[in-house]
Amino acid sequence: MPADHSAELRAELTPPLALLEQAEAEARTVRERAAAAAASHRWEAERRAEEIVAEAHEEANRVRARTAEQILRAAEDEVATLLAAAEREAVTVRDRARSRTPALADRVVALVLEDLAVEQASPAPLPDRGRPQEGGQ
Repeated sequence: MPADHSAELRAELTPPLALLEQAEAEARTVRERAAAAAASHRWEAERRAEEIVAEAHEEANRVRARTAEQILRAAEDEVATLLAAAEREAVTVRDRARSRTPALADRVVALVLEDLAVEQASPAPLPDRGRPQEGGQ
């Protein structure tokens, strides 16, 4: 009977074992599809991440360019303001100089005339006889 019993067990276990093999094959197929889907998702995620990084770099470049342009405009505005202030100050100085020039010129002329009058009123200096003349004489 042992031989019959073994054949009986084999006959009894064959359908469940076939189902188990079929389930294993299906599980293998599901795992392979899942692995392929995961690889595809990883690849898509990596590609999208690269796109995001590239877009971020482009945006950073645009922000840098806008910021540089704003700084340049601010510097140009400051220069224009400083130049306008300098021009106003120059006009003020010129106007002040123009208003003072006649009085200063009159004063200079008066001082020169005074010096000339003092020189003309003074006697001519006498030659100094106590000093040796040039040339040893």
